[in-house]
Amino acid sequence: MTKFNVGVLGIGDISDVYIQNLKKYEIVHVAACASRNLEKARKKADQHQIEKAYATAEELIEDPEIDIILNLTVPAVHAELTIKALEAGKHVYTEKPLAATLEDGKKILDLAKEKGLYVGSAPDTFLGGRLQTCRKLIDEGTIGDIVGASAFVAYHGTESFHPNPDFFYKPGGGPLLDIGPYYITALLSLIGPVQSCSAMARRTFDKRVIESEPRQGDVIEVEVDTHITGTLQFANDALATFIMSFDAWDSELPRLEIYGTKGTICINDIDPLDGPNLFGGPVLLKTKEQYRWKTMPRKEPISGWEEVPIIHPFNETSHQENSRGIGLIDMAYAIRDKRVERASGQMAFHSLEVMEGLLKSAKEGQFYHVKSNFDQPVPLPINFPQSEG
Repeated sequence: MTKFNVGVLGIGDISDVYIQNLKKYEIVHVAACASRNLEKARKKADQHQIEKAYATAEELIEDPEIDIILNLTVPAVHAELTIKALEAGKHVYTEKPLAATLEDGKKILDLAKEKGLYVGSAPDTFLGGRLQTCRKLIDEGTIGDIVGASAFVAYHGTESFHPNPDFFYKPGGGPLLDIGPYYITALLSLIGPVQSCSAMARRTFDKRVIESEPRQGDVIEVEVDTHITGTLQFANDALATFIMSFDAWDSELPRLEIYGTKGTICINDIDPLDGPNLFGGPVLLKTKEQYRWKTMPRKEPISGWEEVPIIHPFNETSHQENSRGIGLIDMAYAIRDKRVERASGQMAFHSLEVMEGLLKSAKEGQFYHVKSNFDQPVPLPINFPQSEG
């Protein structure tokens, strides 16, 4: 049976759930991990019964027994390490974003194509039970043709809870490149490619004070825009509007809505860090048959959303327990079966171009026309991985 050896670059907190999940599948084996601190790498290896621990990324990448690199490093070095891994003949699955710049993203895709290697990228939450249920409703025509969508995530940044929040406010960070990929990828997976976009943006605070331990009181110089509002026009003419913000003291806007000619799909979580960030959660539906409008005394829509049963797998509703890594598992099966992976580098690059295009639009005050394209991923089978096609 085919089994791919996985080497993990970057062993912060997020690595635990990845490693735990990968261990559930026979098609991969977590064989090594690396950190800039060998003692830390050995501790992580002992925690998860991993055979090899390395003190540098380069040592792991050069290991001839490693087939796939799982890149969980900070966004600023995603491209550098992914390119090194590809040059060494390894397939790569990376945390989002694919790269900090469009230029680096293109280098990654070009090199992977040249060497015949796979590159996959988070977020893979669109493969979760919630968004796959949304996809099923769309594909079955339940809400008709897609007219538009909205996506909102607004809270007051990461310095109140993250132990080292600096990178969120440096190039490659900000709400659009940090949280935005979950929302943009969700829309791409449900609606398809974007053809143009526009945005406005601002940097409300030039400095941020860390409130969390162990660095409480440290000051971060903010180098990116932290409140972005914009619009997307998809290739099928659907229009989406969004807000991505680290400058709001919370919000009660729905996290994601899809509008069709026959109905609306709504993801309406309370926590701004939920929504498409989670694999699971409720899906609300209202069709034209369920829609009624009061005439007296005020014109207010009557409630009556239907909660849609979720029969797809990977339906966790917790940030601590989730299916991170299912995109890598799907990529491993895709390598074996010589098919296209779902959480593809091409979709991640398109998402990156959309986000970079939005920032460019905000800076230049004009529409940005998206040049890249991708094939909308096919739905995940309900019995995955027994049926991987």
